Amino acid sequence: MSFIEELKRRNVAKVAVLYIVFAWLLLQVTDVLSSLLPVPEWTGSLVFVLLVIGFPAVLTFSWIYELTPEGIKREKEVDRTQSITGETGRKINVLIVVLLVLAIATVLIDRLIPERAPMIETAAEEEIQDQEVEEARPATPSELAAEKFAPAPDRSIAVLPFINMSSDPEQEYFSDGLSEELLNLLAQIPDLTVASRTSAFSFKGTNAKIADIAAELNVAHVLEGSVRKAGNQVRITAQLIDAKRDVHLWSETWDRTLEDVFAIQDEIANSVVDELKVTLLGAAPESVETNPDVYNLYLQGRHLERQGSKESMLKAVELFEQALEIDPEYAPAWDGLCVAYTNLAGSRAIPREDGYAKAREAAERALDIDSDNPHALNGLGFIASQHDGDYEAAARYISRALQLAPNDDRVLNSAAVLLQDLNRNDEALRIYKLLVRRDPVNPTTYHNLAIAQYSAGNLDAAAATLDQSLTLSADMILASWWRAFMHCAQEEFEACLAGYESLADKTGQERFRVLGQASAYPGLGREAEGAAALAELERIYVDDFPYIIASLHARRGNTEVALDWFEKAYELDGRAGIGYVTRDPQLAFLLDEPRMQALLEIAGLSQEELDAVEFNVDLPG
Repeated sequence: MSFIEELKRRNVAKVAVLYIVFAWLLLQVTDVLSSLLPVPEWTGSLVFVLLVIGFPAVLTFSWIYELTPEGIKREKEVDRTQSITGETGRKINVLIVVLLVLAIATVLIDRLIPERAPMIETAAEEEIQDQEVEEARPATPSELAAEKFAPAPDRSIAVLPFINMSSDPEQEYFSDGLSEELLNLLAQIPDLTVASRTSAFSFKGTNAKIADIAAELNVAHVLEGSVRKAGNQVRITAQLIDAKRDVHLWSETWDRTLEDVFAIQDEIANSVVDELKVTLLGAAPESVETNPDVYNLYLQGRHLERQGSKESMLKAVELFEQALEIDPEYAPAWDGLCVAYTNLAGSRAIPREDGYAKAREAAERALDIDSDNPHALNGLGFIASQHDGDYEAAARYISRALQLAPNDDRVLNSAAVLLQDLNRNDEALRIYKLLVRRDPVNPTTYHNLAIAQYSAGNLDAAAATLDQSLTLSADMILASWWRAFMHCAQEEFEACLAGYESLADKTGQERFRVLGQASAYPGLGREAEGAAALAELERIYVDDFPYIIASLHARRGNTEVALDWFEKAYELDGRAGIGYVTRDPQLAFLLDEPRMQALLEIAGLSQEELDAVEFNVDLPG
């Protein structure tokens, strides 16, 4: 008998086919389970190597041994007249068919299980993701954590607000401020992913489990602690937790004076770096030291500035100025002044020209102290784009800020705003989606994404995203304003009117009620009342709403009157006063009007001039 015939008789060839089919099935199962379970990336490679090693061993075994009614025996010990290799071969054929069916079924199951998207999509994936965001309801924070995020990076952390253990609850500004300073320190490390402040602080005062918080924020580690402050003495306790394993990696307690608080912050940051084995590009970041009284005033100012009301921001200005009277070289306080004045001017709580001038002066003073201060550069860039309409200057400032702080959410947000000003809305959308993924319980990120979706003409997606923003913060004024506007844009006029009236009740500002009437009444068949409300806007609120008055006239078909008001808006606020008209989908018809084209040319808003502004953003990985 030839060698080939002997291979067939001993079923070696069939065993080889059986082994190959089994190996294919095992690799398919491994691939499916790897997408569902937290196994190492090299698991599939290890299985493949073991299968390759096992192949010759199995063939050798099938040549040497034979299955008999009495069990497995060496082939040379079997009487060929009693051999059952033919029956064994038939059983192997059946087994091959069964395994093939299972392998095909596994492939089909694998195709039905959605893959988890990577943190930054390729261009093709971004296009698919754009359609999903635009056409579907935005995911809730929990859904974002489960579906939108890649698995939490090992070198990722959330800094929870430290608990105020002081007898005086008014000292909470200090514990919150210390937590935020630690977060800012860690965020400067390129190799470390840090959850945004707003999302991390949203769990303040809750009883949420560490594992749940980490899952919601898509981080592998959590830093928490407590602060007890009495006079000049402070006790700080911090602990780093591995959320996946629910174990404490490190903890420490310090009993020091306020003069030592900066050294404690640096020690905590360095301990985190050591425990997470983060690779540092250069020296570890260090706290900016100052007089303890200055630091105390600065933290109080930041605490008040974040409350967002006119009264709290004006009080914050006073505290920052008191801090700077003691230490005029403390750059963070100048940055705090810039932020407060920018917000006051932007909300028209103080005269815009005066507010932006003071904000600019504060940012420039911060840069005199620290020429590489990314927040001061970002502040100047924001003022240049939103007040001056000087997009070239804004691009220079924000580009430099991005070089210094590529992971900073404030800088990325300013970059997205500038991209919208330049009519590069697709690029702005990518940044806003990134910010939503990184800061999934921050209502402002959803609000900003919604405006970009509206600019793209996706009204349904914008409305749903605004709903998500208001779910997270029902009292957010800007989101409430835009949601009421979106109702009108979608011709839901009763809801539009109700939305503006609710906004007027929340804020005590009757201008919102009048705006709602001017916006919704014509759609409800109450033309005369709508015209009267619009006339009241023109008479009383001309300085507040010139752009909105212009757009209301445009939507009524009063094109020439609308153009008169756009010219008025340009006179009042310059390029920034009319910049949005170039990306408002409901006003696109105006761009063909000769008067509008001339106004855009005068304002430097022609597409040719916008395209000439050099501004590139490389999203962090």
